[in-house]
Amino acid sequence: QKKSKCFVNLAYANFTKHIEEEEKCDYYKLMEFISKSEQETRKLAQILGKEIVKNPLHKKRATVIGLEGELGAGKTTFVKGFAKGLGVKEKVTSPTFILMKVYNFKGKIEGGPKFLFHFDCYRLKDHKDLALLGAKEFMADPRNIVLIEWSDRIEEILPTRYIKIHLDHIDKKTRKITVKK
Repeated sequence: QKKSKCFVNLAYANFTKHIEEEEKCDYYKLMEFISKSEQETRKLAQILGKEIVKNPLHKKRATVIGLEGELGAGKTTFVKGFAKGLGVKEKVTSPTFILMKVYNFKGKIEGGPKFLFHFDCYRLKDHKDLALLGAKEFMADPRNIVLIEWSDRIEEILPTRYIKIHLDHIDKKTRKITVKK
């Protein structure tokens, strides 16, 4: 798969400027980022959250984002930044033991998303467990943004078009973050 012009080596001082200048960038094709800290990962996720609200992947159903990566790769850190970008005021924590959390945010776009559904599928056997929670209904509602940690475990229930974000360990603090559709 060919990389878009959106390859960015994150340096905390200038990556926000680069993303804002890259107006022609298709945020849903393929982007790779190098994050050198949790703070950079949260900031990147915050920017992507704002961008996804302005340019949702779908108008007639939820925008679904799958998060993949090893334990400790930064999936929940990413969700925290993403939620901040949406304007979620509540403290965001991983729903590892309860499977799902819902956050209300005031979408700035009329008719745009209003709810963030955060799933953690680490403890699920397969997609059938998530279906019992009504995940298909949440993914069908255009007022929702659905973030799914460990999405590779439940791919059978995901829509054909969703945003996949993969986080890889480079070293103790550095992560490679790949965003693709």
